[in-house]
Amino acid sequence: MTGGGAGPRESLSVDHRVLDQRSLRLAEAVIARIEAEPARLEKVRAWAAQFDSAGIAEWREILRGSWPEIRAALLRSDDEGQRLRQNSPFVGVLTPQERWGIYRDSPSA
Repeated sequence: MTGGGAGPRESLSVDHRVLDQRSLRLAEAVIARIEAEPARLEKVRAWAAQFDSAGIAEWREILRGSWPEIRAALLRSDDEGQRLRQNSPFVGVLTPQERWGIYRDSPSA
C-alpha cells in the first residue's frame, strides 16, 4: 500500500504518546499544587484509603512513602509511570478549570 501518512499502528502510538505527555503535565500540576498546599496530600491519602481497586491499592502503598517518593512515582517517564498515572488517586487536587487548561494546551490525540 502506498500513500504516505501513518498507518494505524503508528497513529495509535502517536495518540498514546500525546495522552502520556498530557498525563505527565497533569502530574506536574498536581505536584506544584501539593508543594504549595501540603495538606492536600493527606486528603489524597484519605481518599485513596476509601477505595479497593487494584490501581488505587498500588497507589495506597506508594502514598505510605515520603513526599519525594510519591513525587518520583508521579514523574516516572517509563511505562510503569504511565500505567500508574492512569489510576491516579489525585482527583480533586486540581480544579476542573486547571485540568481543562492542560487539555486545551496539549496537542490533540
